[in-house]
Amino acid sequence: MKTIIRNIVIVATLVLFVGSFGSCEATKNANNKQKGAVIGAAGGAILGAIIGNNVGKGGNGEAGAVIGGVVGGAAGVIIGDRMDKQAQKIEEEIPGAKVERIDDGIVVTFDENSGVYFETNKYNINAASQATLDKLAGVLIEYPDTNVLVVGHTDSTGSDEYNMTLSKNRAYSVTNYFTQTKGLNASRFTTDWYGETSPIADNSTVEGRAQNRRVNIAIVPNEKMKKEAQKQAQGN
Repeated sequence: MKTIIRNIVIVATLVLFVGSFGSCEATKNANNKQKGAVIGAAGGAILGAIIGNNVGKGGNGEAGAVIGGVVGGAAGVIIGDRMDKQAQKIEEEIPGAKVERIDDGIVVTFDENSGVYFETNKYNINAASQATLDKLAGVLIEYPDTNVLVVGHTDSTGSDEYNMTLSKNRAYSVTNYFTQTKGLNASRFTTDWYGETSPIADNSTVEGRAQNRRVNIAIVPNEKMKKEAQKQAQGN
């Protein structure tokens, strides 16, 4: 019994310790490169949290195969620097896309207002979307040491089953464009879909539904980048 109580106290202390790092002003004001060292050393976070509150529900549950915690310490700083540069490149190439740096990863969100368009009830990649995806493919080629998660979402119009299938088809359209049309290595890609289960806006409005009809692309360091960063951090 004493051991159990002791373990609970230890866990609670660690939670408070991690929370203090995540909420301090130094962390709030740090860039992502710096956060890699601070938050990563304290335990990190799961990139999947940004995809929605339903990761692991709906979809095919493959997000966890790609997204993990933050690499901490000096290696985290090195990875953070590389991912910062890649995010900046994406912003330069695709100014309409929403680009976020979260932990070790980059999240690019395309909706009807930011470069990748799907006609109602369609999932084919049209000419406007091709131009945007071509630019992102160029960045992925320039930065090969990453894995890519493509996630499809829909609004709440239509049945749950229909929307799940539609989001799956749209996500695979994007993945297949990268791998089959642009020739990127298929082993880098994981495809997932969540239908209408992870809205980011109000489905009762036209504007909200347009935001929810989206594709998220999460870009995370692969094992090669992590190992190289660790070796560099150790001075080898």
